Amino acid sequence: MAQMGRPRTFDRQQAIEQAMFLFWQQGYESTSLNQLKAGLGGGISAPSFYAAFGSKEALFREAAQCYLDTYARVTECLWDDGLAPRQAVELALRQSASMQSEPGHPPGCMVALGCMSAPTAEHAAVAAPLTQSRARTRAGFVRCVGRAIARGELPAEMDAASFAAVFDAFLSGLSIQARDGIGYPVFDVAISQLMRLWDANRVPG
Repeated sequence: MAQMGRPRTFDRQQAIEQAMFLFWQQGYESTSLNQLKAGLGGGISAPSFYAAFGSKEALFREAAQCYLDTYARVTECLWDDGLAPRQAVELALRQSASMQSEPGHPPGCMVALGCMSAPTAEHAAVAAPLTQSRARTRAGFVRCVGRAIARGELPAEMDAASFAAVFDAFLSGLSIQARDGIGYPVFDVAISQLMRLWDANRVPG
């Protein structure tokens, strides 16, 4: 009887999560294959790595999807029609700020920080899931502002995309500040200040 092949010495899902943390911390381009192999545990060899994941690009896609299915869910409330528009925007900002500054994983947001600094067409394809996630969040802010306009809470003449960009830009900036060590207490106060801009534009009544 032919001898069975040597079993893998690592848990695949755990390996994807470890790769996610590496890409989250360092970005795609700065994370080398040697770092990935060392970080995945079990002393995985190059042939085993390619057998398990195919390529660095393929592993990045799996790691990005792992992030999108977990940590990135903090902004899904933007699409919840059961929440008032203002409530949804504030909740998305606070949940994201809390996640980005909590211990147990790299600071900041992988969607913002895991991208390539000077993407080629090939790298743009690798980063597509993160690009799409940013676009979805941006659209979520626009949708909330549009809902508020439709409900008569914000002025009918307001440009939804422009006003939504204020909140989207703030969210993107959180990633850099969290990476620089700014903590949630500062973000908490800043979000309260930002939401005053919404209140200042609210239609009276």
